[in-house]
Amino acid sequence: MANGKKIYDFKLDEISGEVIDFANFKNKNILIVNTASACGYTSQYEQLQALSDEFKDDLIVVGVPSNDFGQQEPGDENEIRAFCTTNFHIDFPLSRKTKVSGEEVHPMFEWLVDQPANNIGEISWNFHKFFIGKDGELLAHFSSATDPYSDAILDLIH
Repeated sequence: MANGKKIYDFKLDEISGEVIDFANFKNKNILIVNTASACGYTSQYEQLQALSDEFKDDLIVVGVPSNDFGQQEPGDENEIRAFCTTNFHIDFPLSRKTKVSGEEVHPMFEWLVDQPANNIGEISWNFHKFFIGKDGELLAHFSSATDPYSDAILDLIH
C-alpha cells in the first residue's frame, strides 16, 4: 500500500459531470482501463461492457479516456460519450479525458504505477488494465494486448 493509500482514496470526474468515487466500490473488484476511441484496441470496449454486464454483482469496470498515446482520443467529452454509447452501448462508468502518464498525470494513475503488483513502471499504451481486488489493493495489471475476457482476468474475478 504505497503512501498508505488505497484505491478508495481516489475520485475521477465522470464524463457526464458526476464524480466517480472509488470509495463507493468497496468490497467489489474493480477493473480500471485507460481507453481511446481511435485505437486498434478500441474494440475491447465490447468485451469490457460484456464483463460489466456478466459480473455486475462482483466487478466494476471504469473506463478512463486518455489522449496520451498517439493522440487517439481527440474528441471532447460529448463526442467520447456518444461514440461509446452508440458503438458499444457502454453503461459502465467513464471518466472525463484524463492524463494517465507523463507530466500532470492524475494522482490515481501515479498511485497505480507505484504499486508493488505493477512491475512495468509507466503505462505505455491505450487499454492498459489494472485489476483491483475487493480489499482495494492492486492485484494485477494487464497490457493492451490482453483481452478483457482473458483467463487471467476471469480467474481474478472468480
